[in-house]
Amino acid sequence: MGAGGDLPLLLALAALAAAESVAWAAVGVPELGGLAAAQAGLDLATGLVVSDPGPRAAQVLAVLLESVPVVLVGASVRVPERAVRRLRAVMRRSGAVLLAAGRWPGADVQLRVAPVGWTGVGRGHGLLRGRRVTVTAGGRGAAAAPRSAELWLPGPDGLVGVTDVTDVTERGAAEAVRGGARADLRVVG
Repeated sequence: MGAGGDLPLLLALAALAAAESVAWAAVGVPELGGLAAAQAGLDLATGLVVSDPGPRAAQVLAVLLESVPVVLVGASVRVPERAVRRLRAVMRRSGAVLLAAGRWPGADVQLRVAPVGWTGVGRGHGLLRGRRVTVTAGGRGAAAAPRSAELWLPGPDGLVGVTDVTDVTERGAAEAVRGGARADLRVVG
């Protein structure tokens, strides 16, 4: 799955996928910070980070997909088309999930993120408290019909959630997150 180059979305999806499996890995994601990963819900004690896989990125990914259920891949990681087919076979066999920060050849689902706005900044001052985005998903098979949702990424409470588009004012921002949960995000494929 391609996360449209949006690190907060990539981390939210990884935390959701790793919630049941615990372990996760990140390959070629230099912008990934420990604090951001922990705040997204990833357990740092069960994570593995490969900063630069070098010219053997396909082999590194194959080994990780065999042993780690959730693997994040940075946008700069390049894998030849024939290796992508082999990696898909490894994922089918192991049940692992690959989440790509950028476009990934043959991804079942591609996500696009369009910024809507931030809350927390008044008239030129204040603290950023939440970011609203529109996420559009499209892809192959069951994901062929594009679908969109407006999300807090992160919300005023620090969690990912679906916005209530009827009340996105500064005062009502905290209430706009449904139940404070990571609502309506689910692993597919």
